[in-house]
Amino acid sequence: MKSILIGTLLLMTITVQSQDTIMPLWPDGKIPNQLKTDEKEIHEIEGILRISKVQKPTIEVYLPAQRNATGEAMLIFPGGGYGILAYDWEGTDIAKFLNSKGIAGIVVKYRLPSDVSQTDKQNVPLIDAQRAIRLVRANAEGWNIKPDKIGIIGFSAGGHLASTLGTHFDERVYAEVDDGDNESARPDFMALGYPVITFGINTHGGSRKNLIGESPSEAMLEHFSNEKQVTANTPPTFLMHATDDGAVPVENSLLFFQALMDNGVSATMHIYPKGGHGFSLARNDEHLRGWTERMFEWIESLRK
Repeated sequence: MKSILIGTLLLMTITVQSQDTIMPLWPDGKIPNQLKTDEKEIHEIEGILRISKVQKPTIEVYLPAQRNATGEAMLIFPGGGYGILAYDWEGTDIAKFLNSKGIAGIVVKYRLPSDVSQTDKQNVPLIDAQRAIRLVRANAEGWNIKPDKIGIIGFSAGGHLASTLGTHFDERVYAEVDDGDNESARPDFMALGYPVITFGINTHGGSRKNLIGESPSEAMLEHFSNEKQVTANTPPTFLMHATDDGAVPVENSLLFFQALMDNGVSATMHIYPKGGHGFSLARNDEHLRGWTERMFEWIESLRK
Protein backbone atom coordinates (compact mmCIF):
# COMPACT_ATOMS: atom_id res chain seq x y z
CA MET A 1 0.00 0.00 0.00
CA LYS A 2 2.79 2.39 0.97
CA SER A 3 4.59 1.87 -2.37
CA ILE A 4 1.40 2.69 -4.29
CA LEU A 5 0.88 5.91 -2.36
CA ILE A 6 4.51 6.97 -2.73
CA GLY A 7 4.31 6.36 -6.48
CA THR A 8 1.16 8.43 -6.68
CA LEU A 9 2.69 11.31 -4.74
CA LEU A 10 5.71 11.28 -7.06
CA LEU A 11 3.48 11.38 -10.13
CA MET A 12 1.42 14.19 -8.65
CA THR A 13 4.61 16.16 -7.91
CA ILE A 14 5.73 15.75 -11.53
CA THR A 15 2.45 17.21 -12.77
CA VAL A 16 3.11 20.32 -10.60
CA GLN A 17 -0.35 20.85 -9.16
CA SER A 18 -2.15 20.14 -12.45
CA GLN A 19 -5.65 18.79 -12.14
CA ASP A 20 -4.87 15.48 -13.83
CA THR A 21 -2.48 12.61 -13.17
CA ILE A 22 -1.69 9.72 -15.50
CA MET A 23 -0.82 6.58 -13.58
CA PRO A 24 0.13 3.13 -14.94
CA LEU A 25 -2.18 0.33 -13.87
CA TRP A 26 0.61 -2.18 -13.42
CA PRO A 27 4.21 -2.17 -12.19
CA ASP A 28 6.80 -2.55 -14.94
CA GLY A 29 7.07 -6.13 -16.15
CA LYS A 30 3.96 -7.28 -14.27
CA ILE A 31 1.14 -6.71 -16.76
CA PRO A 32 -1.02 -9.88 -16.61
CA ASN A 33 -1.64 -11.90 -19.77
CA GLN A 34 0.81 -9.73 -21.74
CA LEU A 35 3.13 -11.20 -24.38
CA LYS A 36 6.31 -9.55 -25.64
CA THR A 37 5.70 -8.48 -29.25
CA ASP A 38 6.49 -5.67 -31.66
CA GLU A 39 2.88 -4.42 -31.46
CA LYS A 40 2.75 -0.67 -30.83
CA GLU A 41 0.00 1.50 -29.37
CA ILE A 42 -1.66 3.74 -31.96
CA HIS A 43 -3.16 7.21 -31.44
CA GLU A 44 -5.16 8.70 -34.32
CA ILE A 45 -7.26 11.86 -34.45
CA GLU A 46 -10.26 11.57 -36.77
CA GLY A 47 -12.57 14.15 -35.24
CA ILE A 48 -11.99 12.30 -31.97
CA LEU A 49 -8.90 10.72 -30.43
CA ARG A 50 -8.97 7.01 -31.29
CA ILE A 51 -6.53 4.79 -29.37
CA SER A 52 -5.92 1.20 -30.45
CA LYS A 53 -3.54 -1.65 -29.62
CA VAL A 54 -3.11 -0.43 -26.03
CA GLN A 55 0.09 -1.86 -24.57
CA LYS A 56 0.46 -0.01 -21.25
CA PRO A 57 -2.94 0.56 -19.61
CA THR A 58 -3.34 3.64 -17.42
CA ILE A 59 -5.78 5.69 -15.42
CA GLU A 60 -5.99 9.42 -16.10
CA VAL A 61 -7.29 11.17 -13.00
CA TYR A 62 -9.21 14.45 -13.17
CA LEU A 63 -10.01 15.97 -9.79
CA PRO A 64 -12.40 18.85 -9.06
CA ALA A 65 -11.24 21.72 -6.88
CA GLN A 66 -11.20 20.47 -3.30
CA ARG A 67 -13.91 22.92 -2.16
CA ASN A 68 -16.23 21.68 -4.92
CA ALA A 69 -15.54 17.99 -4.39
CA THR A 70 -18.41 15.75 -3.27
CA GLY A 71 -16.05 12.87 -2.43
CA GLU A 72 -17.55 10.79 -5.24
CA ALA A 73 -15.58 9.41 -8.17
CA MET A 74 -16.45 7.64 -11.41
CA LEU A 75 -14.13 5.47 -13.46
CA ILE A 76 -14.87 6.00 -17.15
CA PHE A 77 -14.66 3.26 -19.79
CA PRO A 78 -14.72 4.68 -23.34
CA GLY A 79 -16.35 2.64 -26.09
CA GLY A 80 -15.13 1.55 -29.49
CA GLY A 81 -16.30 -1.99 -30.10
CA TYR A 82 -13.33 -3.50 -28.22
CA GLY A 83 -11.30 -2.41 -31.27
CA ILE A 84 -10.46 1.20 -30.37
CA LEU A 85 -11.07 3.60 -27.50
CA ALA A 86 -12.97 6.83 -28.27
CA TYR A 87 -10.70 8.33 -25.70
CA ASP A 88 -11.71 12.00 -25.58
CA TRP A 89 -15.31 11.67 -26.86
CA GLU A 90 -16.32 9.09 -24.25
CA GLY A 91 -13.41 9.54 -21.85
CA THR A 92 -11.64 12.77 -21.00
CA ASP A 93 -14.59 14.97 -22.04
CA ILE A 94 -16.78 12.97 -19.65
CA ALA A 95 -14.20 13.36 -16.85
CA LYS A 96 -14.11 17.13 -17.25
CA PHE A 97 -17.88 17.28 -17.23
CA LEU A 98 -18.02 15.21 -14.04
CA ASN A 99 -15.58 17.67 -12.46
CA SER A 100 -18.11 20.44 -13.07
CA LYS A 101 -20.40 18.57 -10.67
CA GLY A 102 -17.71 18.05 -8.05
CA ILE A 103 -17.13 14.39 -9.01
CA ALA A 104 -13.67 13.00 -9.73
CA GLY A 105 -13.47 11.58 -13.26
CA ILE A 106 -10.97 8.80 -13.90
CA VAL A 107 -10.49 7.65 -17.49
CA VAL A 108 -9.38 4.05 -17.88
CA LYS A 109 -7.17 3.35 -20.90
CA TYR A 110 -7.78 -0.38 -20.86
CA ARG A 111 -6.21 -2.98 -23.10
CA LEU A 112 -8.25 -4.15 -26.06
CA PRO A 113 -8.43 -7.88 -26.83
CA SER A 114 -5.51 -9.00 -29.02
CA ASP A 115 -4.55 -12.37 -30.46
CA VAL A 116 -1.04 -10.99 -30.99
CA SER A 117 0.00 -9.57 -27.63
CA GLN A 118 -2.19 -11.37 -25.06
CA THR A 119 -3.10 -14.74 -23.64
CA ASP A 120 -6.78 -15.43 -22.81
CA LYS A 121 -7.71 -12.12 -24.47
CA GLN A 122 -11.35 -12.34 -23.35
CA ASN A 123 -10.28 -11.69 -19.75
CA VAL A 124 -7.88 -8.82 -20.40
CA PRO A 125 -10.33 -5.85 -20.35
CA LEU A 126 -11.86 -7.13 -17.09
CA ILE A 127 -8.38 -7.63 -15.62
CA ASP A 128 -7.59 -3.97 -16.27
CA ALA A 129 -11.00 -2.81 -15.05
CA GLN A 130 -10.67 -4.67 -11.73
CA ARG A 131 -7.18 -3.34 -11.23
CA ALA A 132 -8.27 0.23 -12.04
CA ILE A 133 -11.00 0.39 -9.39
CA ARG A 134 -8.74 -1.25 -6.80
CA LEU A 135 -6.02 1.29 -7.55
CA VAL A 136 -8.47 4.18 -7.11
CA ARG A 137 -9.59 2.78 -3.74
CA ALA A 138 -5.98 2.39 -2.66
CA ASN A 139 -5.36 6.07 -3.46
CA ALA A 140 -8.75 7.44 -2.40
CA GLU A 141 -7.53 9.38 0.62
CA GLY A 142 -4.82 11.21 -1.32
CA TRP A 143 -7.31 12.14 -4.04
CA ASN A 144 -10.00 13.35 -1.60
CA ILE A 145 -12.30 10.49 -2.65
CA LYS A 146 -14.54 8.49 -0.31
CA PRO A 147 -13.67 4.80 -0.84
CA ASP A 148 -17.36 3.81 -0.57
CA LYS A 149 -18.46 6.38 -3.20
CA ILE A 150 -16.60 5.06 -6.24
CA GLY A 151 -18.79 4.40 -9.25
CA ILE A 152 -18.23 3.56 -12.90
CA ILE A 153 -19.61 4.70 -16.26
CA GLY A 154 -19.15 3.02 -19.62
CA PHE A 155 -20.31 3.68 -23.16
CA SER A 156 -21.13 1.12 -25.87
CA ALA A 157 -18.47 -1.62 -25.60
CA GLY A 158 -17.13 0.33 -22.62
CA GLY A 159 -20.63 -0.18 -21.21
CA HIS A 160 -20.16 -3.91 -21.72
CA LEU A 161 -16.89 -3.74 -19.81
CA ALA A 162 -18.49 -1.65 -17.06
CA SER A 163 -21.41 -4.08 -16.75
CA THR A 164 -18.90 -6.96 -16.74
CA LEU A 165 -17.08 -5.32 -13.83
CA GLY A 166 -20.42 -4.73 -12.10
CA THR A 167 -21.38 -8.39 -12.39
CA HIS A 168 -17.97 -10.17 -12.30
CA PHE A 169 -16.18 -8.07 -9.65
CA ASP A 170 -15.60 -11.12 -7.42
CA GLU A 171 -14.15 -13.23 -10.23
CA ARG A 172 -10.41 -13.80 -9.79
CA VAL A 173 -8.96 -13.11 -13.22
CA TYR A 174 -5.39 -12.22 -12.26
CA ALA A 175 -2.85 -12.93 -9.53
CA GLU A 176 -2.21 -10.27 -6.89
CA VAL A 177 0.74 -8.02 -7.73
CA ASP A 178 0.78 -5.67 -4.70
CA ASP A 179 -1.24 -4.53 -1.68
CA GLY A 180 -3.62 -2.57 -3.91
CA ASP A 181 -5.12 -5.84 -5.06
CA ASN A 182 -6.51 -6.41 -1.57
CA GLU A 183 -9.07 -3.67 -2.25
CA SER A 184 -12.62 -4.50 -3.37
CA ALA A 185 -13.32 -4.39 -7.11
CA ARG A 186 -17.05 -3.85 -6.60
CA PRO A 187 -18.31 -0.49 -7.90
CA ASP A 188 -20.59 1.38 -5.50
CA PHE A 189 -22.83 2.49 -8.39
CA MET A 190 -22.86 2.06 -12.14
CA ALA A 191 -23.99 4.12 -15.16
CA LEU A 192 -24.27 2.57 -18.62
CA GLY A 193 -24.64 4.61 -21.80
CA TYR A 194 -26.03 2.80 -24.87
CA PRO A 195 -24.24 -0.31 -23.57
CA VAL A 196 -23.54 -3.64 -25.17
CA ILE A 197 -24.95 -6.05 -22.61
CA THR A 198 -25.87 -9.33 -24.26
CA PHE A 199 -23.89 -11.58 -26.58
CA GLY A 200 -27.14 -13.19 -27.68
CA ILE A 201 -29.57 -12.20 -30.42
CA ASN A 202 -29.47 -8.42 -29.93
CA THR A 203 -25.73 -8.06 -29.50
CA HIS A 204 -23.25 -5.81 -31.29
CA GLY A 205 -21.44 -8.31 -33.50
CA GLY A 206 -18.15 -6.44 -33.65
CA SER A 207 -17.80 -6.21 -29.87
CA ARG A 208 -18.59 -9.90 -29.43
CA LYS A 209 -16.16 -10.97 -32.17
CA ASN A 210 -13.34 -8.80 -30.85
CA LEU A 211 -13.73 -10.04 -27.27
CA ILE A 212 -14.52 -13.74 -27.62
CA GLY A 213 -13.81 -14.59 -31.25
CA GLU A 214 -15.68 -15.84 -34.31
CA SER A 215 -16.99 -19.13 -32.90
CA PRO A 216 -17.34 -18.84 -29.11
CA SER A 217 -18.67 -21.68 -27.00
CA GLU A 218 -22.12 -21.50 -25.48
CA ALA A 219 -20.46 -21.25 -22.07
CA MET A 220 -18.46 -18.20 -23.22
CA LEU A 221 -21.56 -16.54 -24.68
CA GLU A 222 -23.41 -17.11 -21.40
CA HIS A 223 -20.50 -15.86 -19.31
CA PHE A 224 -20.26 -12.52 -21.10
CA SER A 225 -24.00 -11.95 -21.55
CA ASN A 226 -24.18 -9.76 -18.49
CA GLU A 227 -27.96 -9.74 -18.15
CA LYS A 228 -27.50 -13.37 -17.13
CA GLN A 229 -24.88 -12.54 -14.48
CA VAL A 230 -26.87 -10.05 -12.38
CA THR A 231 -27.26 -10.88 -8.68
CA ALA A 232 -28.67 -9.09 -5.66
CA ASN A 233 -25.16 -7.72 -5.08
CA THR A 234 -24.93 -5.98 -8.46
CA PRO A 235 -24.50 -2.21 -7.84
CA PRO A 236 -27.39 0.27 -8.28
CA THR A 237 -27.50 1.10 -11.97
CA PHE A 238 -28.43 4.01 -14.25
CA LEU A 239 -29.13 3.19 -17.91
CA MET A 240 -29.68 5.45 -20.90
CA HIS A 241 -30.20 4.49 -24.54
CA ALA A 242 -31.85 5.76 -27.74
CA THR A 243 -34.64 3.73 -29.33
CA ASP A 244 -33.23 4.33 -32.82
CA ASP A 245 -29.75 3.02 -31.97
CA GLY A 246 -28.80 1.11 -35.12
CA ALA A 247 -25.53 -0.29 -33.76
CA VAL A 248 -26.43 -1.54 -30.26
CA PRO A 249 -30.16 -2.33 -30.07
CA VAL A 250 -32.04 -0.75 -27.17
CA GLU A 251 -32.98 -4.28 -26.08
CA ASN A 252 -29.54 -4.48 -24.47
CA SER A 253 -30.52 -1.90 -21.85
CA LEU A 254 -34.01 -3.38 -21.51
CA LEU A 255 -32.60 -6.85 -20.81
CA PHE A 256 -30.26 -5.53 -18.14
CA PHE A 257 -32.95 -3.40 -16.52
CA GLN A 258 -35.25 -6.43 -16.29
CA ALA A 259 -32.49 -8.54 -14.76
CA LEU A 260 -31.84 -5.84 -12.16
CA MET A 261 -35.56 -5.72 -11.31
CA ASP A 262 -35.72 -9.50 -11.04
CA ASN A 263 -32.86 -9.44 -8.52
CA GLY A 264 -34.12 -6.53 -6.44
CA VAL A 265 -31.37 -4.13 -7.51
CA SER A 266 -32.19 -0.42 -7.58
CA ALA A 267 -32.22 0.81 -11.19
CA THR A 268 -33.16 3.88 -13.23
CA MET A 269 -33.54 3.85 -17.01
CA HIS A 270 -34.03 6.64 -19.55
CA ILE A 271 -34.97 5.65 -23.09
CA TYR A 272 -34.92 8.44 -25.70
CA PRO A 273 -36.87 8.26 -28.99
CA LYS A 274 -33.97 9.60 -31.07
CA GLY A 275 -30.23 9.90 -30.74
CA GLY A 276 -28.71 6.98 -32.59
CA HIS A 277 -25.50 5.52 -31.25
CA GLY A 278 -22.40 7.04 -29.70
CA PHE A 279 -23.76 10.46 -28.80
CA SER A 280 -21.53 11.07 -25.75
CA LEU A 281 -22.65 14.27 -23.97
CA ALA A 282 -25.09 15.09 -26.81
CA ARG A 283 -24.42 18.79 -26.32
CA ASN A 284 -26.12 19.74 -29.62
CA ASP A 285 -29.41 17.99 -28.82
CA GLU A 286 -31.59 19.98 -26.42
CA HIS A 287 -33.58 16.91 -25.35
CA LEU A 288 -30.96 14.16 -25.39
CA ARG A 289 -28.30 16.15 -23.53
CA GLY A 290 -30.56 16.06 -20.49
CA TRP A 291 -29.30 12.55 -19.72
CA THR A 292 -26.38 14.07 -17.83
CA GLU A 293 -28.66 15.96 -15.44
CA ARG A 294 -30.82 12.88 -14.99
CA MET A 295 -27.70 10.93 -14.03
CA PHE A 296 -26.58 13.56 -11.51
CA GLU A 297 -30.06 13.61 -9.97
CA TRP A 298 -29.83 9.83 -9.64
CA ILE A 299 -26.39 10.06 -8.00
CA GLU A 300 -27.78 12.63 -5.55
CA SER A 301 -30.61 10.23 -4.71
CA LEU A 302 -28.04 7.58 -3.72
CA ARG A 303 -26.68 9.93 -1.04
CA LYS A 304 -29.92 9.87 0.92
